[in-house]
Amino acid sequence: MKQKQVSVSFMIMGILFCICLVAANLLETKIVQVGPVSLTAGFIVFPISYIINDCIAEVWGFKKARLIIWMGFLMNFFIVLLGQIAVMLPAADYWVENEASFNFVFSMAPRVAAASFFAFLVGSFLNAYVMSKMKLASKGKNFCWRAIASTIVGESADSIIFFPLAFWGLMPFEEIIKLMLIQVFAKTMYEVIALPVTIRVVNFVKRIDGADVYDENISYNVFKKEI
Repeated sequence: MKQKQVSVSFMIMGILFCICLVAANLLETKIVQVGPVSLTAGFIVFPISYIINDCIAEVWGFKKARLIIWMGFLMNFFIVLLGQIAVMLPAADYWVENEASFNFVFSMAPRVAAASFFAFLVGSFLNAYVMSKMKLASKGKNFCWRAIASTIVGESADSIIFFPLAFWGLMPFEEIIKLMLIQVFAKTMYEVIALPVTIRVVNFVKRIDGADVYDENISYNVFKKEI
């Protein structure tokens, strides 16, 4: 039986992907002001997960991206679960005054959690799918346009799913639409600004790893176990 292996580069990318998702969830609890726009602090790190997604799909193909997306989902779910357990545990007497702050960070409403997990899966898989298909169509050229297009599709799907599911009935419909548009625009601009770094990382990994996968005749079934 042939042993399946992954490279050190892929392992590092996968670890960073999972860390970015966990960090984004925790940072989402703070709202920051960027000029006239309010954003969650998760904006600092969440778009990086899409950049890593682009790198993995570009270098190792959709099957490896599928693996890392599911791992990211499971690790994120695991952290949320541990956080809920920690919140339910009784606080020590000398810790009571800190309890509210701790619970605020680690308590995640089931509705928001479900919206976040579902939006992440759909957005991430669409991002990887678009990267994969456009690479085949362009014969590996125009990485910049592929990275931007996949981010727009992925982030749009993420926002369209997350905000209505999380906030419908809690804020005016106009505000939900506004938040969706701001998130997609801001995160796409993030990708554009980071493109010079992304291109260098992709080229570096391709060179040291010797990988440049084209997804010919593969299944895009997100539940397929093949890696």
